[in-house]
Amino acid sequence: MKNLTDVTVKEYVLIGGGHSHVGLIKMFAMNPLPGLRLTVLASDTHTPYSGMLPGFIAGQYSYDDVHLDLRPLAEFAQCRLYHSQVTSIDTQQRLVYSTNRPPIKYDILSINVGSTPNNFAISGVAEYTIPVKPVKQFIFQMDHIVHQSIHNEQFNTITVVGGGASGVELIMAIQHRVQLELQAHGQQKKSMSYRLMTADNIILPSHNPSVQKKVLNLFEQRGIELYLNAKISKISQDQDTNKIIEYAHDQKISSHAIVWCTTASSATWPKKSGLAVDENGFIEVNDYLQSVSHDNIFATGDIASMVNYPRPKSGVYAVRQGPPLFANIRRFALGQNLKAYKPQKNFLSLLNCADKTAIASRGPLALQGAWVWRYKDWIDTNFMKLFSHLPAMNNSNELAIDPAIIQADELKRLQEIPMRCGGCGAKVASNILTQVIRRLALMNNETHQNIILGVNQADDAAVIEVPEGQLLVQSLDYFKTFINDPFLLGKIATNHALGDLFAMGATPHSALALVTLPYSLSGILAEELFLIMSGALEVMSEHNMSLVGGHTGEGSDMSFGLNVNGFVAQNHLLSKAGLRAGELLILTKPLGTGALLAANMRYQAKGRWIDEAIEHMLHSNQAAANILQKFPIRSCTDITGFGLLGHLNEMLSVSQDTDSTDTKICAQIELSALPILTGCQHVMQQGIFSSLHEDNSLFASIIDNNKAYHKDPIYPLLFDPQTAGGLLFSVAQEHAQDCLQQLKKSGYQYASIIGRISENNVPQYGVSLS
Repeated sequence: MKNLTDVTVKEYVLIGGGHSHVGLIKMFAMNPLPGLRLTVLASDTHTPYSGMLPGFIAGQYSYDDVHLDLRPLAEFAQCRLYHSQVTSIDTQQRLVYSTNRPPIKYDILSINVGSTPNNFAISGVAEYTIPVKPVKQFIFQMDHIVHQSIHNEQFNTITVVGGGASGVELIMAIQHRVQLELQAHGQQKKSMSYRLMTADNIILPSHNPSVQKKVLNLFEQRGIELYLNAKISKISQDQDTNKIIEYAHDQKISSHAIVWCTTASSATWPKKSGLAVDENGFIEVNDYLQSVSHDNIFATGDIASMVNYPRPKSGVYAVRQGPPLFANIRRFALGQNLKAYKPQKNFLSLLNCADKTAIASRGPLALQGAWVWRYKDWIDTNFMKLFSHLPAMNNSNELAIDPAIIQADELKRLQEIPMRCGGCGAKVASNILTQVIRRLALMNNETHQNIILGVNQADDAAVIEVPEGQLLVQSLDYFKTFINDPFLLGKIATNHALGDLFAMGATPHSALALVTLPYSLSGILAEELFLIMSGALEVMSEHNMSLVGGHTGEGSDMSFGLNVNGFVAQNHLLSKAGLRAGELLILTKPLGTGALLAANMRYQAKGRWIDEAIEHMLHSNQAAANILQKFPIRSCTDITGFGLLGHLNEMLSVSQDTDSTDTKICAQIELSALPILTGCQHVMQQGIFSSLHEDNSLFASIIDNNKAYHKDPIYPLLFDPQTAGGLLFSVAQEHAQDCLQQLKKSGYQYASIIGRISENNVPQYGVSLS
């Protein structure tokens, strides 16, 4: 068929960023299936690699060494990444429900969410133990264990519950890490006790006797106590916060920390969603990794239970299920026969002994030594490089859609895209708009008495009455998508547009939306429009605003814009003019979104850096604007596309032009005082900047001591364009600390005094750095 611009005809949604899914995403990146769009929902953007976790705990690896970063991998694969926790699935409507966002439509679904330790409903486990999963919380708790071991003299006993490979590796890793930290702090003589408890009569029941014997010898050498046949019945805590473990035959022992690492248990939502599960709640799948109850749903890793090939829960199986899952998803999408997968019975097991030695075993064989650890390290680090060393961006936008993935009538409509009439404004069809508006109606607050006609009346234009004694403040912003998530795009773009109103002291009232949606099938267009407008309306609802109309169209890229309206009393109106000598400059939000988003496009930004940047882009300036009204503040702006220096230049220019005196002003900026988003300085040092950075750098001409500071590592931040940036305003010195304290109490933790306004002894205004 004729090549088409990249369009979506089927939605493939992945729940979880586990070992199978990361491999599959990389494979789709290297060999995409045109027309099939990938979306992954993950509770964490950094997925721990289980094979290296004990090494991380032992201090052999860094955090980034052992975590697969989903953000750059998803960008590379043009896969949408939604940072959200799944709560349920509607298999009839084919919808995935998750926290803090609208439901997500799917045609094909796969699940790879892992498992959690099973507490067997034992009293006290949830309250007094540290589960190994979720790993993110365990890492935090592990830091607490180390801190307590160093700084609390009474803290001296650590227990791991679970006699499998994970428990064995962890007790050795924890002992090694704690002893290293004690030595580093000059407390190597402190006596610590380490123990492993298991309900079995042996440790490592899935390994051969030779491995078990080697581990027992290590335990004896290292003084790790082993409790066999120790079935725990209850855990409690005494008045000194010691944990009391009750186990077989009413025996009791105490411990200062208990790490829970027993057999795996499943999440509850698969069963509640109607999927077929085994007696332990794991999703039953056939030889094609396909749910036995729903043929368009697949599952792999710990969450899956292969009906014909039961296997223990192990990351090795999850990794190896990636390629057959990839092949069968493609076959299913194309209507082809699926290919059976048979997992191997035995695999090479490599136990990390925490001291850069390891034990290798397969079948009856077992080997031990430093060379085994080096081999394991080579395998693990090369596996991780597959997902961190990504090729350069592929800018090709021409893809051929296989006719097997789409119905004939739908294919004909897509083939007509190049000939689509532009005279109609490339509008989205009326039936789609009607459908989406009905879904959004409950979210839209159109109760303002000032709205005469709005979106619900379907008239030709909105009609708004301006209240007596109020001024109408309007602003327009329009974005090409900068994040592969229409719901977040809607939220951030709305927040960005509202920044102009808050900078002028106005109260938001209403908005008109302008949406461009990528060419697609009608059902997918409707979902895209619903998602982006759901995000926008969520922010509008938080600000008691109404959507009163808008325009939708189709184009090659998703774009979104808003014309926002607000009202303000004339005596409360703020402007960029009004800077006065002696005032201090305060910035409410950190800088760096431009460089970080540019790095994200190049797969060079850590997922957690982008998560933090998104958090700040979603942080409204409304509370800050309300605080400003309590002080005699005249001059304010929001920091957006022109960067800090560009917007400060505007403030200086109009303030000088409107100054009735002969006094000239300049701004003194303290570079070290600028609040910076995590990771921004790193990516700038790598030479990664926003595409607007070069144009913004022209404002360097107003810096009177530019040569002295242009090599300062913070200097480029002056020109970084911001999305939904903070407010920049000047305040009299006697009010500055009170204002700053109120901002921090209201959640603007990065709010900072970044400089001052001074008299200038030359005719031209300027900026001086320090």
